[in-house]
Amino acid sequence: MRLFHVSEEADIPVFHPRTPSRPDLDPNIPLIWAIDEARLPNFLTPRDCPRVTYHAGPQTTPEDASLFFSSAVQHVVVIEQKWFEIMKNTTLYLYEFDPSDFELQDAVAGYYVAKSTQVPIGKYRIDDLFAALFQRGVELRIVENLWPLRDRVLGSNLNFSFCRMAFAQPRK
Repeated sequence: MRLFHVSEEADIPVFHPRTPSRPDLDPNIPLIWAIDEARLPNFLTPRDCPRVTYHAGPQTTPEDASLFFSSAVQHVVVIEQKWFEIMKNTTLYLYEFDPSDFELQDAVAGYYVAKSTQVPIGKYRIDDLFAALFQRGVELRIVENLWPLRDRVLGSNLNFSFCRMAFAQPRK
């Protein structure tokens, strides 16, 4: 298993645990977050880029698969039009971690956490985010507004992630 932290920062030599801001996590236990390789595409966008991501899971019905996937691709990342140019001009860095100190936090999202300081075992630069998604077999879609799709995905039986929706265009 490979675990990564995705950042726009080019030089992070050491990762120190941070207090989580999510209300469902204990604020007294600082953590380092990592993402598994299967869900890495969900984070191959600029940090604040709102996005709806989804992929087929074991519970995904053939009906939902035919509604949400337009090809044999089983992983989709959707961004808003206004982020296209920003994404085209963003460089990301993947920091790879030794997975031995990490534990699974969310299987669907592919989130892993560690409670101890981590030194990356590798760093990879990605200059073309679109190519990185396509190389991983991900379909990229660009829409004017994410909210209608988000609501449809929420009512499906897909595995999904809604990231940075506070930066999305207002609902129409």
